[in-house]
Formats: sequence, C-alpha cells, structure tokens
Amino acid sequence: MTATRYDKNAKNVLGQELVPCSLDPVTGFYRNGCCETGPHDLGLHTVCAVMTRDFLAFSKAQGNDLSTPRPDLAFPGLKPGDRWCLCAGRWKEALDAGMAPQVVLEATHEEMLAVVPLGVLKDHAAA
Repeated sequence: MTATRYDKNAKNVLGQELVPCSLDPVTGFYRNGCCETGPHDLGLHTVCAVMTRDFLAFSKAQGNDLSTPRPDLAFPGLKPGDRWCLCAGRWKEALDAGMAPQVVLEATHEEMLAVVPLGVLKDHAAA
C-alpha cells in the first residue's frame, strides 16, 4: 500500500514536502498514512509521533486509549515504536506533562507550528 495524498502541496514543519508517517498501521485523519489536515479535521491530526509505553499510558489516562485494538473501527491498537498522527492538542498536553513522544519532523504537517514552535519540535525529534 502506498500513501495517497489528500493535499499534494502539503508541507512539513521544515518547509519541505510532507512525507508519510505510517502505512502499518495506517494513520492520519484521512487514513492515508500522512498527517494531513483539512476543514473537517477538528482535532488537527498533524504531528507524526513515535509511540512509547509511557505516552500510550498517559494518553489512556487522559481518556484516549490508543493501545487497545478496536476491530469495529479497523483500529489495530498501537504499541511502542509505532508511528501515529496525533492531534496537536494531545501532543502539546503530553509536552506540558513531560510525556511528549518523539516527533518525525519530515512527516509532521506545518500546521503544527501554530501550536508549538519549530525549536520545541526539534528538541523532540526522532533520530
């Protein structure tokens, strides 16, 4: 499976072409593998994050269980190491709590810069 872009002109936080975040599991508001956003994406699913055990526990405690499979929603459940397009607000909430997962800058949509500055994202960049 390859990523089918919703917005072929989408840029990442580095000002370059947005690259896919994950096709296994398939992520993104449009479930196309990319952290793209549009007028119907009220959660702003723009940050490509690398899941950790601590972040998954934090998110579950905040009421967003990302680790439990939901076959009825074709959601496999996430595990540490998976990449996932998180809502900008959830990532910022995790940042404020000291639980922010690492970010894949090339796959994080430029709209994320409306939530946190590039320097903060670079401080949390995945290797």
